[in-house]
Amino acid sequence: MSLELSKRIQRLKTSPVRKLVPYGEEATKKGIKIHHLNIGQPDIDTPRVFFDAISKYEGKVLKYEHSAGIMPLREKMKSYYDRLGLNYSIEDILVVNGGSEALQFIFTALFDEGDEVLIGEPYYANYNSFFDVLNIKRNAIRTYAEDGYHFRSLEDMESMITPNTKAFMFSNPSNPTGVVCTKEELDNIAYLAKKYDLYIISDEVYREFVYGENKAISFGTYKELEDRVIIIDSISKRYSACGARIGCVVSKNKEFMSAIFRQCQARLSVPTLEMVGAAALYDLPDNYLESARLEYKNRKNILFAELSSMEGVVTREPEGAFYSFVKLPILDGEDFAIWLLSNFNINNETVMFAPGEGFYATEGLGKNEVRICYAIESEDLKRAMTILRLGLKEYKRLKGI
Repeated sequence: MSLELSKRIQRLKTSPVRKLVPYGEEATKKGIKIHHLNIGQPDIDTPRVFFDAISKYEGKVLKYEHSAGIMPLREKMKSYYDRLGLNYSIEDILVVNGGSEALQFIFTALFDEGDEVLIGEPYYANYNSFFDVLNIKRNAIRTYAEDGYHFRSLEDMESMITPNTKAFMFSNPSNPTGVVCTKEELDNIAYLAKKYDLYIISDEVYREFVYGENKAISFGTYKELEDRVIIIDSISKRYSACGARIGCVVSKNKEFMSAIFRQCQARLSVPTLEMVGAAALYDLPDNYLESARLEYKNRKNILFAELSSMEGVVTREPEGAFYSFVKLPILDGEDFAIWLLSNFNINNETVMFAPGEGFYATEGLGKNEVRICYAIESEDLKRAMTILRLGLKEYKRLKGI
């Protein structure tokens, strides 16, 4: 008998966001500067209060903290939700190691193998890591570039529900599309959740970053759905603190939160110093978030203007987050991305983005689409768009497109 790894881990695929990293590393070795449009890593400085709070930590022993998170942080999180008009108690909030651990814990608590989740596609590719390991089936509702990736109708959503569907999941504002759900879309989800007795998993980590007329309405405002709404939140994007790995799971469903807490106990605790620093971030004035939002809005305007002027590119103006999902006049986005890293540069500079196929559940979709993240400095973004424009022309010429 040969040694084998589990079937569970064999289902886990390489992240499409990081799949091109080896090509990027080779380009870097050649002295080529890469403009990283592939990963949602904010470049805005992490507020100094985070580091200052950690430097002032006076504990003589770095001990295990409470599995639910330190009380000062949970209290600050509660106050933050109070300011948003969301009536959550401290007991409704559990601190986790970023949004990723939130996903793992939520899926483990809700789904048995073979259960189904209803989700619009394209969606955040890293959800697949947990879907695959836990053998959760995706019932994907297709959205289209021509519609700005909004849901087309209630009927489209309802047609994908089966007796095995346990939850409706989405991010709002959306990673990867930049969509902000309308009130009508949220009402449709609420209607289906009540009609078919579904949980609602609402990923709201980009809540503050909205640029159009829509507002990022939290599902926490739907009082009649308190027993089934689960919110994923994080400081990673809001406070440009991805490396802190501090997030939370929020819900009024006590049975569900008990299941999450048991998992929190199993992993013991979230790192102490990161929680201390995170608690300080919640004391920042509102103008910090507004200045960050305006900076991303400016970059969004640059990106949209540049993409809109490129021949054959189908794009809609992003409404939130800091991503744009774009249809290119090519056949294979991954091949184009690899070619840019391996064979194309302007004055030793090139670009890296995330191929769109990995953001779909339906095989064959997204081949000619890409996700572009505009969390880089404005002048670099302009340079990146020039490289993309010229690279696209040359690639099409070589491929005879």
